This record gives sequence, C-alpha cells and structure tokens, in this order.
Amino acid sequence: MEQIYGSAPADKIPWDLKEPPKQLVELVESGKVSPCRAVDLGCGAGNYAIWLAKRGFQVTGIDLSESAVNLARKQAEQENVECIFKVGDLTDSDFIEDTQYEFAYDWEVLHHIFPEARDTYIRNVIKLLQKGVHYFTVCFSEEDPDFGGVGKYRKTPMDTTLYFSSEKEIEQLLNAHFDIKEITTTEIAGKYGPHIAVIAFAVKK
Repeated sequence: MEQIYGSAPADKIPWDLKEPPKQLVELVESGKVSPCRAVDLGCGAGNYAIWLAKRGFQVTGIDLSESAVNLARKQAEQENVECIFKVGDLTDSDFIEDTQYEFAYDWEVLHHIFPEARDTYIRNVIKLLQKGVHYFTVCFSEEDPDFGGVGKYRKTPMDTTLYFSSEKEIEQLLNAHFDIKEITTTEIAGKYGPHIAVIAFAVKK
C-alpha cells in the first residue's frame, strides 16, 4: 500500500473515490448511525472520514500507509475539516490505540487481509469499540466476476492480491464478538465499474 500511495496518482488508485458509497450514506441518513466518535479503518486518502466529519462525526482514520495518512491530513486541511489521521497496522497483535469509538467501519479493506490475519484484525477492531456500538464492513464477494472471476485469491492490475469472501466466512469471523444485524451480498460502485461485495452491519456484544 505504501508503494501505491507513494507513487500512483490518486485517479489511478481504484479504491480512491471522492464520493462516499451509497451504503455508508444510507447508514447516516437513515439514522442507523448518528454523529459520534468514529474510526475509519484503512482510511486511505481520508475521503470518507472527511465526509463524515462534515456531518458532525469526530473521526479518526487509521492506515498502514504513511503516504496515505499524509495525503488524508493534507486533504482535511485543504477542506478545513478537523480529523485525526494515524499510521497503524491493524493486523499487528501489538497494535495499540487509546481511544474507544462508537462506530467503526472498513470499506474495501477486509479483502486485502488474508484469512490467517483476520482474527487478529477483528480483535483489534473489538479493542477500539465500546460495548453495544456499531461496526460496518464491506469486502469483495467470491461471487464477484472481476480479476479472473474464479478462486479465492486473485491478482489485480495494481499488483496486489485480494481474498474474495463468502457471507458464511464473514459471519464466522464476526459471530463470536458481534451481533450481526444485517449481512448481504450486493453490488457496490467502483471507479472502473461495479463489484459484488459482502456487506455486514453489526453491534459489539
């Protein structure tokens, strides 16, 4: 990720969309998630964190890439929006973050995390959240036809390898720690065309 954010123009990064996805917008506009302390997991260039901050959320963004975090800080400053952006590896068992949040989300992050690292990732998400608050996650489905359309592991034109999940895998990942309120496989927008993704909305037990 550091190499991508450090060298690729933003318009060439497939997941760097300026407009927030409709599924996130619907969560906010429906009142399912109200302005609160929120954390954007894998925030990238900070586009969605900035959008939430403009709507009254106190947002912290965390990303593995220092270049992405620097870009997010610059964008927030340019738009005169107050956000906090931090470098952090959420798949590291030693990850530490002092603040507890009332809403956490990751958009198109989980498919970058392979199964062997997902338990550690989710345990870190749990540490960030108060009991009874919401977690929203979106990752590519094994039903998605892109990047060859077959197999769980697929290589992308950005030279990354993604893991394509089933609903059952996401349920198994979340069930021990969350009450899943909604889980579905649906179409989401992409910069170069739509994708099929698994979307889950859950509450920390």
